[in-house]
Amino acid sequence: MLTVTNREAVLLPDSATGLFTGADHRADISFFWVDAAPGTGPEFHWHPYSETWVVLQGEVLIETQDEQLQVDPGDIVTVSAESVHRFRNRGQTNLRMLCIHPSPTIIEEFVSPS
Repeated sequence: MLTVTNREAVLLPDSATGLFTGADHRADISFFWVDAAPGTGPEFHWHPYSETWVVLQGEVLIETQDEQLQVDPGDIVTVSAESVHRFRNRGQTNLRMLCIHPSPTIIEEFVSPS
């Protein structure tokens, strides 16, 4: 069986970012289809599984409690399970990337930075 959707169908309310929830499509992965303005990104959080980012356009700073990494289009970055992390668009144009979660639903907990 095939299912098809598109970016417009998965856009979050009042956002340019989409959320594909695998459980809605009989898939074992979920992902954020990020389209973030300069200076924006989520606050510190963690997942019980690893997360992989595919940077499509823009410059992004990915931070954990111990590391900071500036990445560019074409880079693929993975953060390990239970690592507290966040990202920020550091470029002058919108950041476009996929944030892949190996789960049929997104599981995340936001935390205060230490």
